[in-house]
Amino acid sequence: MQVSEHEKYLVEEVGIDYADGLISRREALRRLGMMGVGAMAASSLLAACANDAAESPQATATGTASPTATATASDPNAGALPTEDITFSGPNGDIFGAYAAAEDPKGAVLVIHENRGLKDHFKSLAGRLARDGYSALAIDLLSEEGGTAALNDDAAAMAALGAASRERFIADMRAGLDELESRNPDSEPAIMGFCFGGGQVWSLLDAGEPRLAAAAPFYGTPPDNPDFSDSDAAVLAVYGGNDTRVNATREAAEQAVNDAGLENKFLVYEGADHAFFNDTGERYNPEAATEVYQELLDWFEEHLG
Repeated sequence: MQVSEHEKYLVEEVGIDYADGLISRREALRRLGMMGVGAMAASSLLAACANDAAESPQATATGTASPTATATASDPNAGALPTEDITFSGPNGDIFGAYAAAEDPKGAVLVIHENRGLKDHFKSLAGRLARDGYSALAIDLLSEEGGTAALNDDAAAMAALGAASRERFIADMRAGLDELESRNPDSEPAIMGFCFGGGQVWSLLDAGEPRLAAAAPFYGTPPDNPDFSDSDAAVLAVYGGNDTRVNATREAAEQAVNDAGLENKFLVYEGADHAFFNDTGERYNPEAATEVYQELLDWFEEHLG
């Protein structure tokens, strides 16, 4: 079976979730089956991931981070502004999203979700960004399937994301930037994404999207042989120290960013795992998440305006 880069990533993600004990073997096999992976290949993948996990360090929180002025590690959404569900035009029909408007925007941010679609965490993140001065749109890249909520199943969401093309995602993200620009005509745009969404941030840079002033991929894998030479975005790339699989791609991403002459900062949070920023997930690391959020705000303060 020939698979796309992001489909391969999503298949591996199921194996990692199984190896980390986040889903059962039965659920892992169900998800892999929905993504078109045969029983023998799925069993081999799960066995390999379990062996890798046994040889890898376990995630533990380390250090003490300085909280932002408006939120703490125990309540990162304190004071977040409300979001509204919106619908806007895309290349293949309506696109859904959650939008929060800053009172006096210093910039505008497109937020790309993880591999299970537009969950409440990412809607809340749009409100956090708006609280801190950045109008934000969390886009639903499953809009063509009726939206994340319509699927109502994590496995179905992952399978649908895996089956969609890179070109579709790029076109939808560009439509998201169009919507942000129409609502914030005087603000420079940025993009940030997580896990699968972090990979989409890298893909949009690789596609040469010219409007981005800043980009923040969180633990995302870049395309094969990335070329960011047509981008002008200042890149803040974020990794968890224990995220062995994604960290294996970090050197290629950093080399491509430097080859393109982009201003950049690569952050690795030792003791943190994949998806450590998501406060609704099992791998949440509150200290690292609080620290990196302040780094993000500082980055946007410097590069948007």
